[in-house]
Amino acid sequence: MNYREAIDYLYNVAPLFQNIGQGAYKGGLANTQALDAHFGHPHLSYRTIHVGGTNGKGSVSHTLAAILQSAGYKVGLYTSPHLLDFRERIRVNGEMISEQRVVDFVEQERDFFEPLYPSFFELTTALAFLYFKEQQVDFAVIEVGLGGRLDCTNIIRPELSIITNISYDHTQFLGDTLEKIAREKAGIIKSGVPVVIGETTNNDTPTEQHPEIRLVFLDKAKEMNAPIVFAEEQPPYPADLETELKGFCQTKNTQTIWTALRIIQNLKFKIQNKPSGKKEKKGNVQPILIFELNKFELSDDAIRHGFAHVCELTGLMGRWQKIQENPTVICDTGHNPGGLQYIAEQLQKTSCRQLRIVLGMAGDKDIRSSLSLLPKDAVYYFTQATVKRALSADKMAALGHELGLVGQPYPSVAEAYRAALREASTDDMIYVGGSTFIVADLLQFLKATES
Repeated sequence: MNYREAIDYLYNVAPLFQNIGQGAYKGGLANTQALDAHFGHPHLSYRTIHVGGTNGKGSVSHTLAAILQSAGYKVGLYTSPHLLDFRERIRVNGEMISEQRVVDFVEQERDFFEPLYPSFFELTTALAFLYFKEQQVDFAVIEVGLGGRLDCTNIIRPELSIITNISYDHTQFLGDTLEKIAREKAGIIKSGVPVVIGETTNNDTPTEQHPEIRLVFLDKAKEMNAPIVFAEEQPPYPADLETELKGFCQTKNTQTIWTALRIIQNLKFKIQNKPSGKKEKKGNVQPILIFELNKFELSDDAIRHGFAHVCELTGLMGRWQKIQENPTVICDTGHNPGGLQYIAEQLQKTSCRQLRIVLGMAGDKDIRSSLSLLPKDAVYYFTQATVKRALSADKMAALGHELGLVGQPYPSVAEAYRAALREASTDDMIYVGGSTFIVADLLQFLKATES
């Protein structure tokens, strides 16, 4: 079996949410716990930070990993979905898991996991946790896949939990009110583990106050005896902090990260020597020795370096990513009203002769609300991604026209993008987004044209 065959096998043996949506979702942790027990509970071998929320958790996870790397720690990073390669989901110090390790996992473990009928995400999580143990990471930053309470990453006991914000997304799984969604997200709050809450307003309409969100988190933290900190109420990050991620939403994310770092710096950890794997005469593996508690070391230089070089250090893509200039081309994975309202604001404040938007969305999103946020003075190139969840370009165009967005449908991202480039002047701006999958198709197209 080669790597391509292994990936095709994983996509076919386990339902992939990235492609089919609701049919791939599995609530409950039974499979995850069975896989975890089979592999010897690997996540207990390293410290973890757990990052959940509706929007921004990918940016927060990558930036925290970059900062920890800059401080000299060996850091695992588990995120989803991927854009170009499955291996983007599982990284150690920015390096993707090897193709051979993925192949070995499938070949060696399929007899165990096939009878479980696991989801794709359950298998991927098991592989990530096992790989981080094999790589002897010091830390693993773990991004929640969907929700929190029943997400299969929720078997970890982290040093810190982070919930970025609450917005309407995946309502078919998490509930149709902000309070219900917040309760699912709050499920990652653990007994005695500090938690940082990034925002307690509705991320769709950030000027509106939603006290029910705050109360959900306060009640859960009290129940779990978990120290809770609201980033909005903490001292702001320094005005001279240089950040590589430039989207408007990153202001909120940066404040969340800055608050989390203050807590991380005050954590104390037991220092332990890792077992060598050598056996003593009696056949027992050498024991792990625990020493006194030491305070965590995280310098200002490491923090600033991580913020300034997050993409370089972790491989992050698709966050207000500049593709080219003359005309300027930007892509972003924002895909729900909470994310797109920041993008719409940024587009409105960006100076250009003509704004052109290549746009597509998944059919299970709140498309009408998202489209209503976008500028009406742009030229639109409605399109669809190469996944089953994608809404057709024709339907996107019809919905857009109902809301006053002017443009034509194109059957693929490549065709829509080429049309926008043909029609653009050097002082125009082209924005590509609406879905993670649209950005993935764009990056795949650009990669193919470069080779």
